[in-house]
Amino acid sequence: MSELDMTVAEREAYLADLHVGVLSIAREGKGPLALPIWYLYEPGGAVVLSMDGASLKARLLGARGRATLTVQTETPPYKYVMVEGPVTIGEYDHDSLALATRYLGPEMGAWYATRNPAGSDSVTARLHPEQWLTIDYGKMT
Repeated sequence: MSELDMTVAEREAYLADLHVGVLSIAREGKGPLALPIWYLYEPGGAVVLSMDGASLKARLLGARGRATLTVQTETPPYKYVMVEGPVTIGEYDHDSLALATRYLGPEMGAWYATRNPAGSDSVTARLHPEQWLTIDYGKMT
């Protein structure tokens, strides 16, 4: 373990904090699909993602069954958490207003959720953390 690695508590708190993640999914004969995505995470649980069930990311997640999510700070001292693991896909089962409010605030979140309701083809994907890679350059001495 490097002196710059985050502890379990630090990495889980960081992942639970507000970040836009980059979801990466392997593709056959090409580089991975890597897309920005909103997510929900409670320490010790799965990373919760929502998407259109017919989307390329949903189809790839279903076919590959694994993904990587990376979140990072955009300003120094830089930090990042990468989490990788199996993905399960099921019926859409979380509060889209809570997700929109998390990223946009109460007023814009309500506006967004009203204009972008989860459709009948929406799904919830859960990334179950198996492997972590973390760095916190704020720990440099």
